Amino acid sequence: MESKFVNFFKYLEDKGEQRTPLRIKLLNPKQFEIVPEDLNVKDNLYLINTPIPSLPDGLKVGGNLDLNNIPITSLPKDLKVRGNLDLKDIPITSLPNDLEVRGDLYISNTKITSLPKGLKVRGRLNLYRTKIASLPKDLKVGGDLSLERTLITSLPNGLEVGGDLNLSNTPLSSKTETEIRQMAPNVKGEIIGLEI
Repeated sequence: MESKFVNFFKYLEDKGEQRTPLRIKLLNPKQFEIVPEDLNVKDNLYLINTPIPSLPDGLKVGGNLDLNNIPITSLPKDLKVRGNLDLKDIPITSLPNDLEVRGDLYISNTKITSLPKGLKVRGRLNLYRTKIASLPKDLKVGGDLSLERTLITSLPNGLEVGGDLNLSNTPLSSKTETEIRQMAPNVKGEIIGLEI
């Protein structure tokens, strides 16, 4: 990031006229200290294709949080996202137990192998091309659930899906819709991707 631009934010913050945006602070950690007020982002926070290796604990984002294609390997404790959380194409291996996402959650093409127990996603949950082989009991998804190209072989007790269930290119795609509905009676939408 151009130093004149960063220096301008530092100047405004030092004069007490304006807080430096969290994105600028994350990209320039040697020049800026992250304070508790920074952890409450009212709108969207887009960090796509940036070199940010980590996020601070207690981060709350009022809109969408897009971490697509950054080198982050874990999410902070007590992360709350009121909009969508996009984790596509990052080297993350797990999700925190206290993660809360009110919008959609995208974890496509990650190294995540399991989801935390009690995960609730109010929007869509997209697990496309992950190494996840099973879902946690009582998983609740308010919108569509995409299991496309995963290794999932069964659906857990208590699974609730408010939208469609996509089983394309999974071991479950060879089953009939009746068999799927018996495994997961609380799927409100269509069952997509069955071979039969």
